[in-house]
Amino acid sequence: MVYTLEVNTTARNQFVDITADIERLIREAGINSGICIIFVPHTTAGITINENADPSVKRDLENTLKKIVPPNWGYTHLEGNSDSHVKSSLIGPSISLIVENGQLLLGTWQGIYFCEFDGPRRRKVYVKILKG
Repeated sequence: MVYTLEVNTTARNQFVDITADIERLIREAGINSGICIIFVPHTTAGITINENADPSVKRDLENTLKKIVPPNWGYTHLEGNSDSHVKSSLIGPSISLIVENGQLLLGTWQGIYFCEFDGPRRRKVYVKILKG
């Protein structure tokens, strides 16, 4: 079964912590051991794992991506969101996580972030939990 999460973003660039949503889906699936695959089906968004204890890490990630991929660099894509496509490619559309004893095997400070690069928008995240 594939689960669908909906994420509503409020800014053009935004990192949204979806860790609790993924953990809830694992509990509901009743999977004790397996793999959780998370996929973002959007070309201007992505998914990543990073620190979720200090909110300044999200700001640092957003600011660094804005600096290395500026919004007005002279792109040729006519929609005006080429920087969003580049950021999405750098971050990536999917991650795979280990589930053991009904829990995600994340590090102490790690969280799962939906990464918006062309918002605000209503987005989807697909989650597949495989029993192992």
